[in-house]
Amino acid sequence: MQAKVYNQPAKEVGTLELKDFLFGFKWNADLVHQVMLAERSNQRQTTAKVKARGEVRGGGKKPWQQNGTGRARHGSIRSPLWRKGGVTHGPTTDKVFEKKINKKAGAKAIATVLSEKLKDHEVLFLDTLSFADHKTKQAVSLFTDFSKVKEFSKLGQKGGKTLIMAPQYDTNMIRATRNLKGISVKDARMVQVLDLLSYKFLMIPKDTIEVLEKRLGRK
Repeated sequence: MQAKVYNQPAKEVGTLELKDFLFGFKWNADLVHQVMLAERSNQRQTTAKVKARGEVRGGGKKPWQQNGTGRARHGSIRSPLWRKGGVTHGPTTDKVFEKKINKKAGAKAIATVLSEKLKDHEVLFLDTLSFADHKTKQAVSLFTDFSKVKEFSKLGQKGGKTLIMAPQYDTNMIRATRNLKGISVKDARMVQVLDLLSYKFLMIPKDTIEVLEKRLGRK
C-alpha cells in the first residue's frame, strides 16, 4: 500500500510504503465505539460532591432528651431528616469512572481509524515538518500552500479540522499553531482514538510513522 508524500511547500516528492498493521484494517465500528467510550470515561472527573451526616459541621449534642418531651426521638440536628443536615445517597468523589482498555484492542482501534481516514483521503503525509521558530505566519503559509491541493483544499479551514501528529512534543510547532482555529498539535505517543475522531484531517510526518509502529507493538 502506497501513499503520496508532500514537502512543506505542498509539492509531491514521492511515495511512501505503508504497513498493513497500521493502515490496512477494515472498519470495525463496535471496537472503535467501545474504546472511545472507555477513553471518555477515563477523562471524566468526579467534581460533584455532597457532605454526608458525618461531614456536616455541628450536631454533636443530642437536641433533646430521648423520652418525656412528646416529640420524636433524634440524636443529631445534622441528620438527613433535618434542614442543613447531611445528604443521603448524594454524589461523592469515591466513585470511579475509569474503564480498562485492553492494550491490543486499543492499538487495533487506533489503526482502524487511521485506515478508514486513509481510505477517505483524509491523511496527509509529509517528508518533514518543522518550524524554525514559533511564528504563526509559518503555519499559515503551510496551510495556504496546501489549500491549492485538491484533496486537502479544506485543510485547517471550516469543516476541515486538522490534527498534526508530531513524532514528539514540539514546542515551536505548538506555539506556531495555537492561535489557528481548527488546528491542533499532539505527540503521536499520546494520541487516542477520541483525538483521531475529533478531527477531519490528519497531518503525519514520516518520522511519526516510526513512532506509531513502535507504539502499536511492531517494528
